[in-house]
Amino acid sequence: MTSATQRKRPAPPDDDIAARVGAFDWARVAANLDSHGCAPLEALLNAQECRTLAARYEHASEFRSTIVMARHGFGRGEYKYFAYPLPAPIEDLRTSLYPRLAPIANHWNEQMGIGVRYPDTHAEFIARCHDAGQTRPTPLLLRYREGDYNCLHQDIYGEHVFPLQVVILLSEPGEDFTGGEFVLTEQRPRMQSRAEVVPLRQGDAAVFAVHHRPVQGTRGCYRVKLRHGVSRLRSGLRHTAGIIFHDAK
Repeated sequence: MTSATQRKRPAPPDDDIAARVGAFDWARVAANLDSHGCAPLEALLNAQECRTLAARYEHASEFRSTIVMARHGFGRGEYKYFAYPLPAPIEDLRTSLYPRLAPIANHWNEQMGIGVRYPDTHAEFIARCHDAGQTRPTPLLLRYREGDYNCLHQDIYGEHVFPLQVVILLSEPGEDFTGGEFVLTEQRPRMQSRAEVVPLRQGDAAVFAVHHRPVQGTRGCYRVKLRHGVSRLRSGLRHTAGIIFHDAK
């Protein structure tokens, strides 16, 4: 269990989400992504925002589909994709995070010799997705109960894929649930896979690579593949929000 001392930390400022996103040290975020394929965004949401967002899981009219993971071999648990129009906090997060991440995504593609470049605004990128028939929104809420888990996977829904995404933990580990750690694995050529557990608390987010990222080697830059998942929940109830920037076919 998390101690009272450990739980104390500054709450996010009472301003809008765009201002809050802008206050992060994005040079440090970029450096962490370059080094590890993942970067923390601590206290992106406050506790009340987390509870309110998690409660939306019961509002069926806000979602376009529900996925029961066991039916598809994805693991155990459920998740729901939001329908358009997206609720304000999800839309605000999507539109305010994207322009901070697009320069990183463009730099990565340049390093990996990929010709695709991403526009400055999320609206422009979504228009590109929709022109290609990727019109279904992909932001989602996930719910895990005791014994649930999410197998390692990648969230690729069509030709147009933004190479970074964000996960936000809406529940408090040690209080609302135990287990259920967010896990990344990285597969490098001719090497064994590397796993990393990403510690998150309620309201914390992590930015991570969707598919692959560049790594500088002795003979130049090469690509490594990443997958993400959630370890088995040992007790309680865990809600997570996923912010994916490309839409699905």
